[in-house]
Amino acid sequence: MARIVMKFGGTSMAGIERIRSVAERVRAEAERGNEVAVVVSAMAGETDRLVQLCREAAALYDPREYDVVVASGEQVTSGLLAITLQGMGVKARSYMGWQLPIRASGHVSALIEGIDVAVLDRVFDEGGIAVIPGFQGVTGDNELATLGRGGSDTSAVALAIAMQADRCDIYTDVEGVYTTDPRIVPRARKLDLVTYEEMLELASVGAKVLQTRSVGLAMRFAMPLQVLSSFEDKPGTMIVSDDALEGTDMERNVVTGIAHDLNEARITLSEMPDRPGGVAAVFAPLAAENIIVDMIVQSVPRPGSPSDLTFTVPTASLSHAVAEIEKVREQVGFKEILTDTDVVKVSAVGVGMRSNAGIAAKMFETLAERGINILAITTSEIKVSVLIPEDYLELAVRVLHSAFGLDEERSF
Repeated sequence: MARIVMKFGGTSMAGIERIRSVAERVRAEAERGNEVAVVVSAMAGETDRLVQLCREAAALYDPREYDVVVASGEQVTSGLLAITLQGMGVKARSYMGWQLPIRASGHVSALIEGIDVAVLDRVFDEGGIAVIPGFQGVTGDNELATLGRGGSDTSAVALAIAMQADRCDIYTDVEGVYTTDPRIVPRARKLDLVTYEEMLELASVGAKVLQTRSVGLAMRFAMPLQVLSSFEDKPGTMIVSDDALEGTDMERNVVTGIAHDLNEARITLSEMPDRPGGVAAVFAPLAAENIIVDMIVQSVPRPGSPSDLTFTVPTASLSHAVAEIEKVREQVGFKEILTDTDVVKVSAVGVGMRSNAGIAAKMFETLAERGINILAITTSEIKVSVLIPEDYLELAVRVLHSAFGLDEERSF
C-alpha cells in the first residue's frame, strides 16, 4: 500500500465530463489499495476570469478581498469532484485549506508555513479519500489566503511532504515534460527524465507543466514527482535527482529544453542619477510588496552620468510595481517610468551546460542570424535567458530548438 497525492490541473477539471474522468482515475488508484489525497485546480480559465473581475473592480485591489474572490474556483471543483466520487460509491469528502489547516504567511502569494495532516490520517484510517482545493490556505488571523498563480502544484507537493507520501503525481493536459512547447515546435519530444534543477529552471522561465515553488519543495525534500496526462494512459516524465541520471549519455544533451514566458513586463527608469543607494531604493519597496524582479540591466554611459535602469516583473504585478516606484521618484531622482508588455523571455536550460562552454554564444549567434534583437540577458549555471520582442517568440523558439539539436530523435 502506498500513500499518494494526485493533483489535477484546470484542463482536467474543465466540466463535469472531465471531472468524471478524474474521479475514475482516483477510484482506480484507491482500488489498488493506496491511500489517496487529491488536490484540484479551478476549471480552466476560471482563475483568469476571477482575476480580471478584481482588476475591473479596482486597479489597486485589496489583497485580502482578492484572495476571497480567486480562491473560489478551487472550492467549486473540489466539491464537484467529491460529489462525483460519492456518486460512484467512493467514500470521499472535500476539505478546505482552513479545515486541515494549511497555514500560510499572508495574502496573494503566501508561503506555506505548515500543514496539519491529522484530519487526513483519520480519513485514511476510515478508508476514505480527501479532496483538497489547491492554491489556498489560512493566515495566522484565520483569513483566507492564496499561494500565487500556479499555487495548486505547490499545495500538492507540500501536502505530499507533510503526509509523508510515497509520491506526488501531477496530472496535466500533456503527457509529460517536452523539449519545448509542442504547439510551437511539432517535433518537440517528451522527456522520460528531467532533473529537479532542470525542472526548477524550466518552470521559472515559463514552462507551464509545473510551478517553480512546487519543484523547489520537491527537490528540497526529495519528494518523488511525476508528470502525467489526464487524458491518456501513457508513461509520463519523472522528476529526479542528478544521481538518477548516472549511466545516461548526459554529454549529448547539453540543452534539455527551450522554454518561454509571456508573463514578463519591462520597466525602464530613465536618466537615473548615478549615486550609491539609488538602485536599492528602487527595489526595496518592490521586495516589501513581494513583487518579483527578474532581469536587470543598468546602462551607464560613463561614470557619474545619469543611467537607465531596466528590469522585468510579472505582467500581473506591473501596476503595483509602478505605483510603488512612483513613491520613491523624488528620492531616486529618475526622469520617467517607461513600461512595455510586448516582450517575452526565451530560455535554454540543461545540466550539460556545466561542462560545456559556448552555449550563450551559440544562442546569441542563432538569434542574431534571424535578426532578433536581445533586450536583456540573465544566466545561471544551467540556464541562459534572453528578453526579446514578443513578435519574434515562435521564430526564436523554433530556431533555438533546432540549433541545440533538440529536433533529433535520441539514439539511446
